[in-house]
Amino acid sequence: MTGNDNRIRNIVVVGGGSAGWMAAAALATYLGKGANVRLVESEEIGIVGVGESTVPYMKTFNSQVLGIREADFVAQTQGTFKLGIQFNDWGRIGDSYVHGFGVIGRSMGPLPFHQYWLKLFLAGRAPDIGAYSLPTAAAPTNRFMVSPADAPPGSPLADIAYGYQFDAGLYARYLRQLAEQRGAQRTEGRIVDVVRRGEDGFIEAVVLENGQRIEGELFIDCSGFRGLLIEQTLKTGYEDWSQWLPCDRAMVAPSESAGPLTPYTRVTAQAAGWQWRIPTQHRVGNGYVYSSRCIGDDEAAATLLANLDGKPLADPRLLRFTPGRRRKFWEKNVVAVGLAGGFMEPLESTSIYLAQSGIQRLLGLFPDRDFAPVLAERFNRESAFEHERVRDFLVLHYNATERDDSAFWNHCRTMAIPDALRETVELFRMDGRYFRNGEDFFALPSWVQVMLGQRILPRGYHPIVDEMPEDKLVQFVERVRQVVASCVATMPPHQDFIDRNCKAPAM
Repeated sequence: MTGNDNRIRNIVVVGGGSAGWMAAAALATYLGKGANVRLVESEEIGIVGVGESTVPYMKTFNSQVLGIREADFVAQTQGTFKLGIQFNDWGRIGDSYVHGFGVIGRSMGPLPFHQYWLKLFLAGRAPDIGAYSLPTAAAPTNRFMVSPADAPPGSPLADIAYGYQFDAGLYARYLRQLAEQRGAQRTEGRIVDVVRRGEDGFIEAVVLENGQRIEGELFIDCSGFRGLLIEQTLKTGYEDWSQWLPCDRAMVAPSESAGPLTPYTRVTAQAAGWQWRIPTQHRVGNGYVYSSRCIGDDEAAATLLANLDGKPLADPRLLRFTPGRRRKFWEKNVVAVGLAGGFMEPLESTSIYLAQSGIQRLLGLFPDRDFAPVLAERFNRESAFEHERVRDFLVLHYNATERDDSAFWNHCRTMAIPDALRETVELFRMDGRYFRNGEDFFALPSWVQVMLGQRILPRGYHPIVDEMPEDKLVQFVERVRQVVASCVATMPPHQDFIDRNCKAPAM
């Protein structure tokens, strides 16, 4: 160690829940004994606890960032597996499609598979696109398995993409145990004051209700919607996206399990928003995300309860939010993670992903005590891009509809959309083309499935497709469908897979 060691030695995570404990666990894991990681939370405040459904990135974060064993994580959080999301009544009432994870078919030359399929589909000679993606085809059959070690290379079974459905409160508890085992410390208490340095405005300490002063060099704001440090103290500003994302409230309630344990999350469009259903091993998570301008809270609660599959286990709980993001995620020595950085509702299960992505970005740009401005600038630029592209993908779901049965859907169908999204839709509507925008999180399979599922049907297909002889085209597309169907048939029921590999202990 040199005499001018400038490493950060004291890190304070403000707020618990999934975001706070993910941050604490990751920092404790990678900084080892080189820094003290302390998390401050108050049992009085509690957590939002609605993020019970994830995208496949969580598998990567859990295993590669935190070193978590999957079977243990699933069992301890009452978890189930998720191959995708089933969307009901979005394009029109009665419509249903699955946004499955993973790839669609396989590319041929310079073109993605869906271009070859599109020529046959437009001619009425091929089924819906879901028949050519293993997760999408398997989800409605309630079948699931992880990729077997002996899966042939190139087989759809060799790389099954999936996320998880779990109890967010149990996940936070699981992460707390992990973080504390790796050296993180927890302090119980409500923060009543934030102390700033006079010369540069950096946060110096937080003060608890009992008078305890907790000093730090780097502060991670995981305080949820209120943004105690990033907004209430540093006043970085908030970019409101209500003009594109009209929902601003959610009514949530758990219910008893009913029916098969589905390996997918179900989201059903309602008159003033949409309702989710997330099955875990011990219960079902439910919520109605809605616009307060189109429906009252009491009516929203009644709608939620009327559409549960099983008996409610608690009274509906109201959450208020403003969709959008902080203008800065990193300001001075404060980095906002999770809901403190922004919130765009849980339609595509991105809340936990955005928190994990922020944590991993922080690890890559981790500062010393000089806090070089270029680090924060890059962090803010990449975080803003990621949030904006997720926003556009969510806006697509609302705007690409033919529903005209309520004021809510009339507004969504006719509203002006961001320019980048408008161009994406126009390209696809022309002849099925899609171009990924930089490091956009949602890739081609996601955009293609949602656009097709919500009735954005291309007028044609890429001209290169016509260079393939008709008989070879039919053979190629049909072979992909047969392989996917054969793989689905080999997968066990979702419930059986869980019972054999990661059944949760009785509660």
